Amino acid sequence: MAFDFDAITDRRKTWSLKWDFGERILGARDILPLWVADMDFPAPPAVVEALTRRAAHGIYGYPMTPPTFWPAILGWLENRQGWRVQKEWLVRAPGVVPSLAFCVRAFTRPGDKVMVQTPVYFPFFSAVEKNGRELVRNPLRLEAGHFLMDFDDLEAKVDSRTRLLILCSPHNPVGRVWTRDELTRLGEIAAAKNLIVISDEIHGDLVFGGRRHLPFAAISEDLERRTVTLLAPSKTFNVAGLTTSLAVIADPDLRERFKDRLESAGFEIGNLLGLVAMEAAYAHGGPWLDELLVYLEGNADIIAPFLADRAPKVEFIRPEGTYLGLLDCRKLGLDPGALHEFFWKKARVYFSEGTLFGEELRGFERINFGCPRSILREALDRVAHAVAAL
Repeated sequence: MAFDFDAITDRRKTWSLKWDFGERILGARDILPLWVADMDFPAPPAVVEALTRRAAHGIYGYPMTPPTFWPAILGWLENRQGWRVQKEWLVRAPGVVPSLAFCVRAFTRPGDKVMVQTPVYFPFFSAVEKNGRELVRNPLRLEAGHFLMDFDDLEAKVDSRTRLLILCSPHNPVGRVWTRDELTRLGEIAAAKNLIVISDEIHGDLVFGGRRHLPFAAISEDLERRTVTLLAPSKTFNVAGLTTSLAVIADPDLRERFKDRLESAGFEIGNLLGLVAMEAAYAHGGPWLDELLVYLEGNADIIAPFLADRAPKVEFIRPEGTYLGLLDCRKLGLDPGALHEFFWKKARVYFSEGTLFGEELRGFERINFGCPRSILREALDRVAHAVAAL
C-alpha cells in the first residue's frame, strides 16, 4: 500500500472528543475509544498539503469559493457515484447535522410530522423534536442479522400531517447499503404520499464488497425533484472538525427555501479551511480512499471470527458500508446502562451505546473500527478478557 494505515498517531491531549473524552469527562485513563464517528487516520496527504499551504499564508479572512471548487465536487459525484449533478444544484452548508435542522424548518411547520427509520443516527431525533415537529418512527426489521425496511409500517404511519422523510443512506448505525429495489420502493411511497425526502448520504463513499452507493435522487426525475441530498467529505476523508458540507437540491423552490434558512442563520460565508479541504479531497483523494476501503474491510474481517472464538456471546453485525458496526450483546443479559458501563469500566473500551439510536438496539453497542489494526486487536482482546470474567 502507498499509504500507511497501520501507523499510530497519538491523539491524546489534543482536545480530541474521541480520545480525550475518557480522561476529561469520565475521569478514566487508558480507555480505547471506538465510539464517535471519526477515524484515527490522518487525512489524505493531498488534503494535509493543501491545508498546510493555506495555513502558511497567515491571514484567514472571509473566503470566496474558487472556480476550481465546483468541478472537483461534480467530477467526484459523477465518477464515484455515477451521479451527474448540475452546479446550480449545489449549496454549501456548515455541516450535515445543522442542515438536517435547516431542512426541518424550511419544509415543515410546527406540529407537522417527520418520519425517520429507527434505529438511526440520533441527531435526526433532535433536528425534528427540538424544532417543534412530531417524530414518527418507522423501525427497521432485524432478520437473521440483516436490517430491512418495513414498508407496510411506513405506509400505515404516513398521514395528512406527514411532510418529510429523513433517509440515512448508507445507514448509520446498521451499516446497510440500500439496494436499488429498496430505494425504488421507498421512492414510490414517498411519491404516492407526496413526501419530501432528506437523504443523509454522508457515508456514500464508504461501501464494501464491490457495492456501489446509489444516490436516492438519482433513481428517477420525480425523486430528483422531491429530494434534498446532504453529503460531506468529513467521514470519508476524516475532516469532520472542519464543519463543511453540501446540499444537493435539484428543485429550485426547495433550494431557495433551504438557502433562506441557511442565510437566516448567518451561514452563507463558509469555513475557509473547510473549503480548501473539500476541494483537495474530492480532486485528489481517490487513490487514498481506494486503499482505505481495503484496510477498513480488512478490519471488519477480523472482528466476527475473533469474537466467535474468544467472546461468543458478543456477535458482530458486519456492515455493508461505513466504518461502524453493531455488537449484539444481548446474550450477556445486561440492561443498556449496565452494558455500556461494563465495556468502559471492565473492558476499558468505549463504544457508542445502542439505545442512543433507538430502543430497537437495547443490548447492542456500536463499534467504530476506523483505526489502525493494532488498536482494534487490543480493544477486542480487552473485550474478550472482560466477557470471560463476567
